[in-house]
Amino acid sequence: MPSSKAPRIFHSRSSSPLSLTRKPFVQIFCLLVGITGLIFGLFAISRPLYDPNCKSFEPRTVSVVWERPDDSNTAISDDSLLIGDVKKRHKVMGFVGIFTGFGSVGRRRALRQTWLPSDRDGLQRLEEATGLTFRFIIGKTSAEWKMSVLRKEVAQHDDFILLDIVEEYSKLPYKTLAFFKAAYALFDSEFYVKADDDIYLRPDRLSLLLAKERPDHPQTYIGCMKKGPVFTNPKLKWYEPMSSLLGSEYFLHAYGPIYSLSAKVVRSLVALRNDSFRMFSNEDVTIGAWMLAMNVHHENNLELCSKECTETSIAVWDIPKCSGLCNPETRMVELHNMDACSGSPTTSE
Repeated sequence: MPSSKAPRIFHSRSSSPLSLTRKPFVQIFCLLVGITGLIFGLFAISRPLYDPNCKSFEPRTVSVVWERPDDSNTAISDDSLLIGDVKKRHKVMGFVGIFTGFGSVGRRRALRQTWLPSDRDGLQRLEEATGLTFRFIIGKTSAEWKMSVLRKEVAQHDDFILLDIVEEYSKLPYKTLAFFKAAYALFDSEFYVKADDDIYLRPDRLSLLLAKERPDHPQTYIGCMKKGPVFTNPKLKWYEPMSSLLGSEYFLHAYGPIYSLSAKVVRSLVALRNDSFRMFSNEDVTIGAWMLAMNVHHENNLELCSKECTETSIAVWDIPKCSGLCNPETRMVELHNMDACSGSPTTSE
């Protein structure tokens, strides 16, 4: 008996050309989007490595501050020394702090045009070749425009240690003590050198001088020595004529433009309170008096105060006419252009 229901007829659904191509097209599109996203992601991650304007390197310039009571009138206190995020002391043979001031922009420019490289790579090569590290040492000022100029120079050259102390000539002994404390905290060095920004220096020869073995003298004070007065009569002032200094003696101390202290000496300085020893008006006299109190070994080296470049000169300046080079911004370049200064071979004697 025939069924009363109409038979179901199933028609095969034919795929149109559009439906056949849509799925692969979507897959290809998604694949391209994914690859593009991956490329942009890798570029974003690696961009600091290739962008010359991106400072991904570790900064060399360091700001140093001391915690002190608000009512403290001293130049620096003896409380904790704070140095940014320094996690360890860098090991070097010698650390050279170049004392400079806010009015010495031209001097620093002259140094960077001569014996001290102005670019980061050049300075690093010099430091690796000599085992010495070089930084300009400067304090602070209340003049904001001067600080602004300094910040721009720091951003360009990145070769400073900024001390939390007012930059004044009358406070130079305090700055010197602050320098040795900061340098000792930053660098594990065999010697710490104080140098002025108006001398012509041969870093290679300074390196040889500091590298000499001194097993019998762990406490060493190296410089071009001169004699200075010790005032034993407390009623007399430092500026009175020598004929009135009855009972005075003489002691050796290094000329201020450059001298070096061994690590053991600096470690003793770091432990000092500011009022432990007397501060003289002259920084080199102050350090010299302290060296007597510590009973250090005095190493006199006249090559640290040469009047002209020779095969053995280490530091050149116009002694005794000037405390450094007379007209240093010009003389520095003139000396560097002389083969006897910059082109002569380094000797170990």
